[in-house]
Amino acid sequence: MSKPKVAFFDFTSCEGCQLNKLNLENDLLALLELVDIVEFREAMDDKADYYDIAFIEGSISTPSCIERIHTIRRKAKVLVALGACAVQGGVNAMKNLHPAEWVKEEVYGDDKYLFPSMPVQPVSAVVKVDYEIRGCPMSTPEFLHVLKSLVLGRKPEAFDQAVCVECKLKENECVLDKGMFCLGPVTRSGCDAICPTFGQYCTGCRGVVSNVNESGAVEMLKRHGFSAKEAIKRIQMFNAIEIDN
Repeated sequence: MSKPKVAFFDFTSCEGCQLNKLNLENDLLALLELVDIVEFREAMDDKADYYDIAFIEGSISTPSCIERIHTIRRKAKVLVALGACAVQGGVNAMKNLHPAEWVKEEVYGDDKYLFPSMPVQPVSAVVKVDYEIRGCPMSTPEFLHVLKSLVLGRKPEAFDQAVCVECKLKENECVLDKGMFCLGPVTRSGCDAICPTFGQYCTGCRGVVSNVNESGAVEMLKRHGFSAKEAIKRIQMFNAIEIDN
């Protein structure tokens, strides 16, 4: 029985999610027994005509991205958005909060006409996405879980409860009660509350929960001493597309 053909692709991103796979050193050999990696720009030159599973890192931000992601989608049986940029636009989407011409001028200066650009979109805004792995960067345990599930023909579960739930299961002291900023109450779980567990606050990198109460979140943060302006600004860092400005 042939092994599933797996490919990795990068769009507009820091490529941190792809680099994070290098942290799989303890599982890499076992992983390669399960799948054939047929395209992965950072590791090989080979190309493939089709893929059983295509992992997509990065957001869609140029006209050429549109053409390329459609080509990948046509070749892939299953397409997985990998990381905050691919799933919800991520940090890149903060660009959408400003006039396009101003952004191009700030980034490229006099050469702005050489770089076609467009508002940042998540991959799902352009092509069908079958599964998502959230986070900035994506967590290696979640990546392994999703990949193994797909190889075994199982449907990976999607997380849609707040990080606070996992934080309470960890019996962590509430970060907000310690005077720190935290977006755990409105951010999707699945990270095992790793940031609050290690003394940091939740930045919201996994995207907001569905039907998020944005105004309620802002009021909650105001009760903990943070201004509405700061609250909205920090929520927008990873979620500029998902919330109202």
